Amino acid sequence: MRRREFISLVGSAAVAWPLAARAQQAAMPVVGFVRDGSADTSARLAASFRKGLNETGYFEGQNVTVEYHWLEGQYNRLPQLMADLVRRQVAVVATPGNVTTAAAKAATATIPIVFGVGDNPVRLGLVASLAHPGGNATGINFFSQEVVAKRLRLLQELVPKAVRFAVLVNPANAAVAENTVRDAQQAAPALGLQIQVYNASTIPEIDAAFAALSREHADALFVAGDAFFVSRRGQLATLTARDRIPATYPDSDFVAGGGLMSYGADILEMFRVGVYTGKVLQGAKPADIPVQQTTKFEFTINLQTARALGIEIPSGLLAIADEVVE
Repeated sequence: MRRREFISLVGSAAVAWPLAARAQQAAMPVVGFVRDGSADTSARLAASFRKGLNETGYFEGQNVTVEYHWLEGQYNRLPQLMADLVRRQVAVVATPGNVTTAAAKAATATIPIVFGVGDNPVRLGLVASLAHPGGNATGINFFSQEVVAKRLRLLQELVPKAVRFAVLVNPANAAVAENTVRDAQQAAPALGLQIQVYNASTIPEIDAAFAALSREHADALFVAGDAFFVSRRGQLATLTARDRIPATYPDSDFVAGGGLMSYGADILEMFRVGVYTGKVLQGAKPADIPVQQTTKFEFTINLQTARALGIEIPSGLLAIADEVVE
């Protein structure tokens, strides 16, 4: 082979290889992962999702592309975002969260949806039944709503003289807010509690809510499960410390950030959403994949925060805590 022909052949190969690599990358299925929190506050959750994908043989950048969309509490972005995912016909929409799941369900009846929701998915209208979803959606029920009464009771055991309980909800996350208020009001009479609801969807509204609950002499605070509140856990810890108000949160991330106590489903169970996403990529239909319900719950207490508030943790609560933050 003459030198000129050899150079021409090598040059053609150099062009062909990048084109082939791009074609292979373009051929990879795309998963649209939509979360109403932020990348920073949801890092553990995203890592758990990837672990689930890996367990089914899918690895980012190798045989699947995951597009992460973080709303950071800006729910008004959802309609346009979901419309774009539907227009591009992504392989799966993964939605850890009630609001994002409802938006995905409203946007498409054909693209598979794998959700992680804190309320009963049948009650939310996402599936026909837990055993037989029957549509384009399936996933995990984390039971964050069903444990409202349990969280109230644990906080009452910690501060037995508390009667006036403030409940902080995000009205922009309407389904969670409404269900939290309903469940708290239903549980309150048996516990001898008075419930006062406070709304907050922005940083200034959190400040305003704390000013109001302090003015109205709330004895304790119940923070609803919501990604916006997760993103503001530092602000919540600061305000509860300033106002010396004991508070209960939906998961241990709040406690790690200085919150007093939490009780809820293990957030790392989110890996199951990754597993289900992998199964759908393998060809399984959401209609045929039963919804799983979490059975692992975590009770976490922050001893340092308790001491700062002048609260002595009863030995009975320490005995049943899954984690005690020193």
